[in-house]
Amino acid sequence: MTAPGSPLATRIAARIAASGPVTLAEWMADCLTDPEHGYYVTRDPLGRGGDFTTAPEISQMFGEMLAMSLAQGWADQGRPPAFVLAELGPGRGTLMADVLRTLAAMPGMDAAAEVHLVEASPTLRARQRAALGDRPVTWHDSVETLPADRPLYLLANEFFDALPIRQFERVPGGWRERMVGHDGAGFRWGLGPLTDFPALAHHRTAAPGTIAELCPALPGITAAIAARIAARGGIALILDYGGWDGTGDTLQAMRDHAFTDPFADPGAADLTAHVDFAALARAARAAGVAASGMTAQGLLLQRLGIDARAAQLAGRLTGAGLDSHVAAHRRLTHPEEMGNLFKGLALYPSSAPCPAGFDT
Repeated sequence: MTAPGSPLATRIAARIAASGPVTLAEWMADCLTDPEHGYYVTRDPLGRGGDFTTAPEISQMFGEMLAMSLAQGWADQGRPPAFVLAELGPGRGTLMADVLRTLAAMPGMDAAAEVHLVEASPTLRARQRAALGDRPVTWHDSVETLPADRPLYLLANEFFDALPIRQFERVPGGWRERMVGHDGAGFRWGLGPLTDFPALAHHRTAAPGTIAELCPALPGITAAIAARIAARGGIALILDYGGWDGTGDTLQAMRDHAFTDPFADPGAADLTAHVDFAALARAARAAGVAASGMTAQGLLLQRLGIDARAAQLAGRLTGAGLDSHVAAHRRLTHPEEMGNLFKGLALYPSSAPCPAGFDT
């Protein structure tokens, strides 16, 4: 945990000196979205030249399989003649490009889709524009401005893991929030005062020392998505790493494709935490839609046909290209790689079938 050196680190340290420690959510928001020095504002974080690689960048098959689930959901709900096709945190636009290419083979669906992307980074918006060519696109800073007058078919891949979280430690008599302070030499963990935090009621039996995490923005974002689906129809496919109502310190920082100290250099590393899929499901159901069971990514992709698609593509490849393709298929689906770590959850109208590939 190093002393502040960057402008962002100096600014945060000064605020702590003046007003006291900050919550982890405040720390993460500063590091990720500061208008001048935030991680997502200043760079393209993806790929070999970035800090991490997402599933759409590994293989086109990922987007193709999700497109199949979207297409089945569109057919199940009467093939609406106009709908919003949206993605939260679309990275370089690779996933949306693969989905649109696949939907072009679905009679009527591509023409019915109006593309909307929720992306705050100017750098990534430019990459998305290049990936999608001359396809009309509307960008949004937040999910709340997505159209609410048409069905919503939405993708969120590795979006919720990047939302700032708060952490709480169980102690006798209640909880104390983990706070970020500064001791003159570097940023450090500390604990706030004792509190009986209502949002942690479902962890009431947790043992002392247990760490619980809450994502303040998750319920509102989920409710905004669910309200549109409840009113007009559609589905939302959410894929991320995490678990069901889990506990533990899952904060991690990635830089140059390796884990690093999250306090070392504010704004220079990607900060994420495991997604609580139970919280997603609770928020969605409270807003009036059904939520599928949590489904492992590998199983989901296999149910949607990735093994057959992989074999089809392999028939066109030889040598290093074939080796890379086989490795990509394994990385997306194998239990020891992304297959079990990443999970999927689908939101859909309670009157409609569960989206293809997902557990009910």
